[in-house]
Amino acid sequence: MYDPLIQTDPGNNSPYPESYWASVSGPAPVDDGAINNNIDADVVIIGAGYTGLSCALHLAREHNIKAVVLEANKTAWGCSGRNAGFILKSTGRKPWSAMTKQWGEEVMRGIYSEVCQGVATVNDLIKEGIDCQVQQAGYIRIAHKPAMMKSLAAQASLLEKTFGYQVEQLSRSDLHQHFMRDENAHGALRFSDGFGINPLKLAWGYQNLARQAGAKIHPGSPVTQWLSENNQQTLITPNGRVNAKKVIIATNGYTPKGFHSSVANRTLPVLSQIIVTEPLTEQQLNACNFITSNVVMDTRALKYYYRKLPDNRILFGGRGAITGKSADDPFYAKRLLSVLKQSFPALHSINYQYAWSGWICMALDDIPHINHAEDNENVLYAMGYCGNGVSFAVQAGKRLADKVAGKALPKLPMFEQQLPKFPLPALRRLGQWSYFHYGKIKDSYF
Repeated sequence: MYDPLIQTDPGNNSPYPESYWASVSGPAPVDDGAINNNIDADVVIIGAGYTGLSCALHLAREHNIKAVVLEANKTAWGCSGRNAGFILKSTGRKPWSAMTKQWGEEVMRGIYSEVCQGVATVNDLIKEGIDCQVQQAGYIRIAHKPAMMKSLAAQASLLEKTFGYQVEQLSRSDLHQHFMRDENAHGALRFSDGFGINPLKLAWGYQNLARQAGAKIHPGSPVTQWLSENNQQTLITPNGRVNAKKVIIATNGYTPKGFHSSVANRTLPVLSQIIVTEPLTEQQLNACNFITSNVVMDTRALKYYYRKLPDNRILFGGRGAITGKSADDPFYAKRLLSVLKQSFPALHSINYQYAWSGWICMALDDIPHINHAEDNENVLYAMGYCGNGVSFAVQAGKRLADKVAGKALPKLPMFEQQLPKFPLPALRRLGQWSYFHYGKIKDSYF
């Protein structure tokens, strides 16, 4: 599997992975084909995932700037088409309490507002006619051991006090009786406004809207060379080049090694693994009392997450391999299946039918950053969503569009600070390996 930490070539028009999403989403929408000549553009966006498509859409709609989007493979070929499809009010990995302690309550509230705007924009765009299999609203955060209920209760109190955010607290009995009989769950919080979608069809919907607004989407057009001279950016693809005034890097966890100095050594791509089971029978659903279609995540440091899909399959995800070379090892999918069966013993005979993985993008300071390069205001980027980008990437793309158009952004760290560099970047994978072992111990004993 392509590994962005060690490879410089993301591919050229590579097929979608053999995922559940690719198998059920039908034919891809019409695009503008690969670049096959030399063209000029005011703005070029590299990457046709949520960030790039949102940026192109908002540039066209709100600023009358018709961007050109270059994608090495296919629209949403990266994490935008491989994720679990959770729409949540979250961003990065930094808790609200930690933001308040570091930056103060005003900044924390500003970031929360950005997150809420992102979810609202996703909802608004879906209402324009995007068929992405929206499921019943609700996000359940389960305590993976009894001691975690105290932490969840404190979180609920903080959310209500700070944002007036009403959160339902569920006992183990409530959860088992009214949602699902997860034997690894010892209670939960339930948020009323998270929900599940088909992430690939969501991205395809964004592409349709962006093209209708005037943007051009060119898959099969990897940037093989980038020349910068006298405020002119020249992007060379296999069959043509694009000259641009401004370039936006919207490749997040799939950014190739050494792609551009503005983002070099500033992210850690981490594999998330997903399996999707065979369809559950009515007998199996009843045995697990699997009533809910809410999205579910636990409180582990190394989190597991799952949801019941519209065809009664179970999507179940968690951490994957550390390197791309090991990504397709069935060990990781079998490990997820084992945990699923521990949670739902009645599914002891179930097998998975789909298994795939994708790169999420970790930032050193646990928050995303939307900014221009330190030494070149004509090069911009947005990345570091830390696994929470399905809704926030849309807001990031919108803010990139604002920044390109010269509109002032809120005075928040994610817009004013550069994505920080990792110290000793050659050891990033060793640090990841160490964290995984720490997380395993923490989840088991603390």
